[in-house]
Amino acid sequence: MFRTAPRMAGFVFRENRVPYYQRLFQQHDGKRQWWQTSRSPYLLYPYLISVYGLGIATTYAMCRMVLGHKTWFGKG
Repeated sequence: MFRTAPRMAGFVFRENRVPYYQRLFQQHDGKRQWWQTSRSPYLLYPYLISVYGLGIATTYAMCRMVLGHKTWFGKG
């Protein structure tokens, strides 16, 4: 009649990584918590680029609006 979804064996028989991450995050090595894993740069650099890039673009656009220009480029 109806087929049930198979169990995902990758999650059932997976090793417990909690003790590893507890040791990693409780080290006092002077790093911020969000920079401690090896995957941190892959997540943080695009985030930081987008946050600071949008902040700069917004500030630029606001300055142009104050000066009387209505568009990003060209004659206003």
